Amino acid sequence: MISELIHNMGHSSAQAFYGVPAIYIYLCIIVGVAFYRIKQFKNDHH
Repeated sequence: MISELIHNMGHSSAQAFYGVPAIYIYLCIIVGVAFYRIKQFKNDHH
């Protein structure tokens, strides 16, 4: 699935070429912050 996205990205516009990795980076930041907040919450209440 990811390889298909990357392959299609090569045939699309510059906006899509930069937009697809930006979505993944944004998603990684959200997940990272969520794990950080969960860890912080556990430390505060124990």
